[in-house]
Order: sequence, then structure tokens, then C-alpha cells
Amino acid sequence: MGIQGLARFIDDHGAILTDDQFRNSKLVIDGTYLYHFLYFNSSVDQQHGGDYDDFEDQVCKFFKALRDCGIEPYVIIHGGSDFSDKKFETQLHHVQSRINTANSLSKGLRGSGLLPILIKQVFKQVLSSLKVPFAQCIFEADQEIASLAERWNCPVLSNNSDFYIFDIQAGYLPFSHFKWQNASTQRGSSQRYIPCKRYTTTSFCRYFNINRQLLPVFAAIAGNDYVNLNKMGFPIRWEDKLPMEPNRRLLDWLARFQEQQEALDSVPSLIGHGKNNMDSALQALSLSIETYQLQPGCLERFFIKDKAPDPSHLPDHLSVLPDWTLLPLMKGTLSSSIIHILQLRPVIQGVQVEDPSLPSGNNTSRPIRQVVFGLLLGERREVEEYDREGINLTSSMVKAILPTAAQQMQLDMLNQAPHAVRLEVFLETLGVSQSTLNGIPPHLGLPVAVTYYWLRHAHLRPDRPFLQALLLGLVYGELCRQRKMLERLRRLIQRGASNLDKGVAHAYSQWQRCMRDCLDLNQLLCFPLPEPQIAWLYRGTLVHQLVDELRGVVTPDSLLMEDPSSGQLYRAIIYISLKKIRKRRRNELGLKFIEIIIKG
Repeated sequence: MGIQGLARFIDDHGAILTDDQFRNSKLVIDGTYLYHFLYFNSSVDQQHGGDYDDFEDQVCKFFKALRDCGIEPYVIIHGGSDFSDKKFETQLHHVQSRINTANSLSKGLRGSGLLPILIKQVFKQVLSSLKVPFAQCIFEADQEIASLAERWNCPVLSNNSDFYIFDIQAGYLPFSHFKWQNASTQRGSSQRYIPCKRYTTTSFCRYFNINRQLLPVFAAIAGNDYVNLNKMGFPIRWEDKLPMEPNRRLLDWLARFQEQQEALDSVPSLIGHGKNNMDSALQALSLSIETYQLQPGCLERFFIKDKAPDPSHLPDHLSVLPDWTLLPLMKGTLSSSIIHILQLRPVIQGVQVEDPSLPSGNNTSRPIRQVVFGLLLGERREVEEYDREGINLTSSMVKAILPTAAQQMQLDMLNQAPHAVRLEVFLETLGVSQSTLNGIPPHLGLPVAVTYYWLRHAHLRPDRPFLQALLLGLVYGELCRQRKMLERLRRLIQRGASNLDKGVAHAYSQWQRCMRDCLDLNQLLCFPLPEPQIAWLYRGTLVHQLVDELRGVVTPDSLLMEDPSSGQLYRAIIYISLKKIRKRRRNELGLKFIEIIIKG
């Protein structure tokens, strides 16, 4: 997002950026762009639903490089959004683009730009484990990031071209020039640094001889996520026909002005429309310019005092948030999606590689989201959801529901409800009894409950190899957490990704969506079950290959024979996952078939 073409334009004018040896400084990091950057620039698999452990490894390496250079990172993750929804059409466009990418990947074609749907949760967990300070912003994040950097006199690290416009004295470090993997030692010293390029508005304005106050006007007229004059039907009409790069021509035009209002008053000469239409264009430009004005933020208070914003100081559109939710939202232990839901705004579902001829995998977990909607809004309310139908983005209204155990719960007091009640609501939503999870390590209780739900609700019921492969992957992740390794499974990983089977992809897409929505529900209920380490629950390339192996002559026992405890854990989990279904679906599945699964 940001100002289209501006990053390339600045790169083409190389004198604007200065070489820097960055070290011994605070650094405010745009966390959303960071996890995009690390995932897409490390060749992590995009076709099989995510190799989260590989991504975790990249995140760890990145922050080690910073700390080796004396850099103190502060990560800001986008959470809230602009209440006027000026970016909404842009968001819909990007989602449709991701649907098209997922469709290409499902056919074995090339594609990029598709993040696994659990990546944000994994990123926050890794930051916590590394003790990297981070905040999930409940306001529009760009302004908060720029405000904090200006307050602390340190640069911003991002890939968002809007940061070329914010007047941050310490500057902006574009990810594309931040060579963290090439950290070097300063000659004659043991001090390490990261080679990068630094941008400042001073350098930009000196190069193009314009007043820095005009940078927001430049961004608004050039077109950003908030306003695009050309798409609004107001194309710029230059009097001459000289061939010149559009941004350079616009900057030359702005150089004649000293004040913002003076430039805005001259905009009609550029677009030449009638007065009525002109008023709407000028109003849109003025609103866009306001987004680049630095205001006192709430992040410094959070990082220094571990306190959320004062509820009495919240803007009107955030007054729907109960006081108790503010700190968990900023700590990232509560999904930012609740902000949209409480404001009765549309919710856009994530995109994964799956079979586009089948219903979206999000349908499988919809009953879980309906309970989230019910806890937030009460019963009989509706939320508009955007999701794919085929390969097209469509919207539908989804009703909120409340399970029996939640009928007396009040959102404002939800955090004070007894643990037993919150646990009952969670388990009732998934159709799992508490006794079902007996014998399972506590941190695996939630994944097992999700798997149990998935087996009963998945479109096209998962067969034996699907379930076995999924749980073998879970056991493998558990052993990796214990620093153990099963050579036969590791050899499958080293073999590389298999050709995509759309049926397998669709089944595991549904499982991940169930996991995502259960994580949100568990957080909203203030963690009645321990949250698992997601990076170790699912490795897409491994479980896809395991399905192929298990469809042949390979058995789970043969893959786990190196470690007896892993076989015991596998059998306990698969028994728990199926024992209730065995009672309810004897005729459908057959008791003998289930016993074969349990035995592996």
C-alpha cells in the first residue's frame, strides 16, 4: 500500500537516499510489513498452506542481527483501521488479487504474495518468545508509527511509501535497502552495523526544491490508499504535452507554492471540472492530507508504562470497545478483528490455496465465528463477511449465535466470568466434552479439540491418511520443540514439496481456518485453554507428503519407531480425536475402520 510508484521513483533518483551504517539506536518497525517481507523474501513455501517453523527461524535470525548491532527494535503491528473506510475499496482489490493468486497456485502455476492465514498469530508468538517489544495498534497504524519515531528521534523501518511523506526527523529506512543479512564489522572496531539507505524529507525537499509542508499535498494528488483523483474521474490535465515522469512533473508544479492551501487552491487548474465536482475532489484531497499530520500517540505510554490508552480519550468510533479489551488488544493477545465486528463493519476472510470448485474453507469454521459474533454483539445480530465464491469475492450476512453456556454472559464483564464457564462455552462451541481431552498435554488440548471439530464439519470428510498425516505433523512439531528429531520425517522435509493435490490442500485449509477462529474465540474468552505454539502445529510441505506416503504402504508406526514416546502421543491424540465420533457415527464410518485408524 501507499503511493503507487513512489518507491521506484525515489530509487531512480539515487541522490535522495544516503548510505548508512545503522547501529546503536532504537528502531520503530512496521511489523505488518516485516512479516510480509520475511516470508516472501526467504523462499518459504506458499503453495501448501505454510511452513511456519521456517518462518519462525527467519524471524529469529532477523532480530538476532539487530541485537548484534546494538539496535533496540519496537514492533508495531497493524490492528485498527481508519473508521471512514477510505481504504476499504483498496483492501477488496487486494483480496481479489490474492484469490486469483491462490487459484493459480492450486493449478500448479506460479504465484506470489499469498500469506498463510496463521502467519500473524505465529509472528506475535515469536516476538513474545524473543522478548521483542511489540504493540498491536488499535488506531490507524501509520500515524502511530511515525509519531513514535518522531518522539524518540529514531527512524522507521518499513516498505510503505507513505513513510516518504511523514516528516520524521531521523528518517525512514526502506526494507528493500536494509541488508540485515549482510551485517558487517566497522573497520578498526568490533562494532557491527547493518548496511542500509536512509531517507529524510529534508533530502527529498532539497533535491526537488519544494517546501516540506507540500509533501502531503503531493501524496494526495499523486494518489494513495485514501484518494485517487484519476479513479474518481478527475485526471490531471497538463497544458503541455512534454514527456516527463508524472511524479517529477507534479513536483515541479508544486515547487511554485509555499503553503498547502495555496497549492490546493490551484488544483482546479490541473483537473478542470465543474464547481460541484471540484468540491468533492478538494474535500477528498484535504482528508488525505490530514492523514500525514503527526499527532500525539499512545504507543510511548504503552511501551514505557504497559498501559492502554485512557478510555475517556478514545475517539468516538472506538467507544464500542469495553475497557478491559484495550490492553489485550495492544498486547496482541486479543484479535483486532473484534474492532470491526463491534463497529458492525464488514469482515474480510483470509485466502488460502484450496479447490476453487468447492465452497470456501471458511464455511467450515463459520459456526465458531458465529459464537464470536454472539459474544460481541448478542444474538440475532448480523455481520457482513466477504469471502470467495468460486474465484470471485462476494459478501453475505452471517448471524450471531450464543451457545447455552453463554446465555448469561455480558461482554463488559466477560473477563470476570469464572474459568469453568468460559471453558464450557469454548468446548460447547466445538462440541467437545472436557473429559475428551483427558490424557492430552494441556498445550495440545486446543489443537486436538480443533481437529475433533474439523473431522465432524469439514466439507468432504477427511479420510484416514488425512488425519494420520495431520497428527504426525503435530507430533513432529512437538518433538522439535523438545529438540528431538525423527530422521524419516526429516528426510521427507529435505526432499522438498510434492506436487499439489487440491483435495489435500482443501482439507487442510479448512483445518487451519478452524484453528484460526478457535484461537480468536479462545482469546476472547480470556484463554480457557492454553494457547499452543502455532509454529510447531502445522508444516504444509510435510503433511502433504505424508498423505502420499500413508496412501501407500507406509504406516504411522513405521515413521515413529525411532522414538517410543512419539508413538504413544500419536495414538493418544488420534484416539481422543475419534472416540466420540465412533459412538455417534458407527453406521457412517464403521467401527472396524476406526479401530484400524487408532492402531495406525
